[in-house]
Order: sequence, then C-alpha cells, then structure tokens
Amino acid sequence: MKKKILITVYNMEIGGIERSLINMLKSFDYTRYEVDLLIFEHKGEFMRLIPSQVNVLPQLDAYSFFRNSLKLCLLNKQFIIFFIRICSKIQALIKSIRLKLEEGPGYIQMQLTMKYAALFLPKIKGNYDVAISYAWPHDLVAEKVNADLKIAWIHTDYSKLEIDHPLDLKVWKKFSRIISISEDVTNSFLSSYPSLHSRIHLIENISSADIVNQIAEESIVDNDFNKQNFTILSVGRLSYVKGYDLAVKALRVLHDKGYTNIQWNIVGYGGYKEELQDLIKENQLESSFKLLGKKENPYPYIKACDLYVQPSRYEGKAVTVTEAMILKRPIIITNYPTAKSQIQDKVNGLICEIDAVKIAQTIEILYKDETLRRSFSFNIDVASLNNMGELEKLYELIDSNKENQTYSKRKTI
Repeated sequence: MKKKILITVYNMEIGGIERSLINMLKSFDYTRYEVDLLIFEHKGEFMRLIPSQVNVLPQLDAYSFFRNSLKLCLLNKQFIIFFIRICSKIQALIKSIRLKLEEGPGYIQMQLTMKYAALFLPKIKGNYDVAISYAWPHDLVAEKVNADLKIAWIHTDYSKLEIDHPLDLKVWKKFSRIISISEDVTNSFLSSYPSLHSRIHLIENISSADIVNQIAEESIVDNDFNKQNFTILSVGRLSYVKGYDLAVKALRVLHDKGYTNIQWNIVGYGGYKEELQDLIKENQLESSFKLLGKKENPYPYIKACDLYVQPSRYEGKAVTVTEAMILKRPIIITNYPTAKSQIQDKVNGLICEIDAVKIAQTIEILYKDETLRRSFSFNIDVASLNNMGELEKLYELIDSNKENQTYSKRKTI
C-alpha cells in the first residue's frame, strides 16, 4: 500500500517557499506515496502548477482567512478569527514596543494568531502516515492533524528572526522531525533551540536545471524591462528583510558616480511596496529603479539580466540565487549569515557587506569588468545544483518511521 502523506501550506502566491514546494511536488515519487495537499487559501498563481498526481483538498473556510484583511473576515462572518487577530495584534504590538523590535510586531502577531486559532479551528479529517507543515507557523499541523509522523520545515535564518522563541519552541517540540534547507540554517536554528538537535535533518530545496532552463526560454513582454541599459535584477517579496531599500540607495550612489545607464528591476510583490515607491521617488530614480510586480515565471528576466543581486538582510537559502546560478548569471549577494552556503566568494560570485555603499561599490566592480562577470558565470557548476536526490532523504525518514512503528507493534504483541 502507498503511504499517505499530507502537506500543508498557507497559499500558492508567488514566493520562494511556494516555488520550492512546487519543485518538490514535481519530483515526488507518486508510485510509492499518495500525497494530499491542504492549501489554507486556494489563492495564487502557482495553483495551476501543482502536478495532477497531487490530491488538492477542498478549501476549509475556517482556515482561509489568516492572511486576508480584517474587513474580509467580518464580511465572511469569521468572527472568531477576527477577534483572535485583533487580540493578537494588540499583544504583539505591546511586545514589539517593549522589546524594541526592528521589524515590528508582524512575526509575533502571526505566532499568537496561530496559537489561539488552533484552540477553535476544526480538526483536519483523515489519518496520515506523515503530515508535513511546509510553512511557518506550524501550529495547525501540530494540533489539528492525526499522523504517525509529523515533520516541520525551516526556510529561514533563525538568528535574525524577531519572534517569541519560548512560544515557538513549544510548537517545534510537537514535531518528531524538523527539516532544514542548509547547514547554516541548521546552525542558526540550533543556536536558538539546542534541545532540538536530535530532530534536525538536512534536505536542500529541490532544484531542476532542466525545468529552469526550459521555461527561461519564454519571451519577456514588459515595457519596463529595458535591455538597452545595463540591467540588474532581484527577485523576491517586497519586504524589509529583502533589503530593497538598500538597493534603491545603492543605485543612487551609482548614478551619482555617473553610471546612469544602470537599471535595477525587482520581480516580486508585498506589503513594502509603498515605502519603496516613496524611496524611489525621493531618490529620483523613477525611470531606472523598476518594481515589475508579480511574475509567475521570473526565469526569462533572470536569464536576460546582466547581473543578479540579492541585497537581503537575511535568508535561509534563497531559491532565486540557486536559479540565477542555474542560468549562469554573474551574482552578488550580501553577507547574510547563510551567504557562504550559496556562492563561493570571488569564485562564482561576490559577497559584499549589508550596506548600500558597499553594494554599490561591488556592483561597480562587475559593471566595469565584463571578463570577471564571464569568469564567474563560467565557474558555476550547474550539475552540482541538480539535487533531485535530496528527496531520497525525505523518503528514508518516512519509510524508517513506518518500519520502527511496525517493529514496535510486533514487540507489544
């Protein structure tokens, strides 16, 4: 019999977590496993990319309003979720002021919302061999799913995440296995939760060079993407974490030095858009710093750019950097704690300090030196980025758990 697996995710909007999930689902062995996918809100451009072998469960209305507006919660008579979110927002705001959090109350608010929602939401029907919570917070799989084995995924650098760690630890303890996407992500997580050392397993995000190269061949139809300029590209959600404010300031520095034919394009969307638009206007960069918005397929943009830059304040292991490497783009990333797990500095890219002036100076080096750009592209080992074998690690966890359970039952009998 096939083992029955449940995977949960909040929605299928365009993002690194969702893209890595699609890559995993496209590579899954459906001859051995039956996969149910519970998407809390059936929303997002990646919905259509879910493989046909996956059983997408019907949307549960009570689970669908976590990321919608409070007004929409009221209109849809989700009064309990509305009340929970209001209370969580107030508590999180008080905590963030007391702790002087740089990013504000957002993450703690999410934690509190999920903690309280788990008390009221209905259980997810069915019994599973394995339940995988693919996106944080993980409370709902911890509390609302019946499964022999529960697995939670880590996608970010915990040394930088401004959350309530004691509250978070209580949830992590309810998972037998915790999947980290890189060694650096593992180390940062364990610096916060050393007691969970025995539960951590490394499974990198699945990357398929064949798929990326194939869909990178699609045409770009976008008047804002001007290939007559020297084009820089960054891909990711519009958020403080991604460092796009530093990118705007770096481009201003470059223009002030006379490099006015450099255009910086951002593919992505998010709540930081207004702040970025104001900053772009303040720096008089409306014609050269472009927010291109959502793109279901960012790969043609990556392939067409002269330079890929990831100006993040922190990352787990950025899927887009790996994809830029697959497409053999010269790359600059900032020195976030997990940066060295992504590229080799001065071998296949450059790592610079998380500072607008330093970013500008590093871009200037590669702008002026086409030979160096080509050498970095040449030094990228695309074959090493094809890691379809990573899924075997997950299969091993799933199968060994089942064997252990069978052995335990035999001993009991």
